[in-house]
Amino acid sequence: MRRRDEIILWPVYFDLTKTRSQGRRVPRKLAKVNPSVDDIAKALESLNLPYRIVRDAAYPRVPYERRGMILVKKVMPKDRILKEVAAKIESSRSIFGARKT
Repeated sequence: MRRRDEIILWPVYFDLTKTRSQGRRVPRKLAKVNPSVDDIAKALESLNLPYRIVRDAAYPRVPYERRGMILVKKVMPKDRILKEVAAKIESSRSIFGARKT
């Protein structure tokens, strides 16, 4: 169960292939192609933000795709967390290489 001091991060928030109306929450220049919960988790680790992963969760607009979600402790506003995580996904992907889909 979700607690009040947590926010939800869905992979679709960072997905370059999605439009804003489909759920993307970050600007196109910060978005990545098909990010996974593991990519987001690596970014959260580098930001030292506590989180937990729920792997069998489906984004409500696409209930047949179970890509998972991440619950993050709210230590700053959600939009700031989104932008910082998106920037870290880019840097972690450039270090570790792009994820093959």
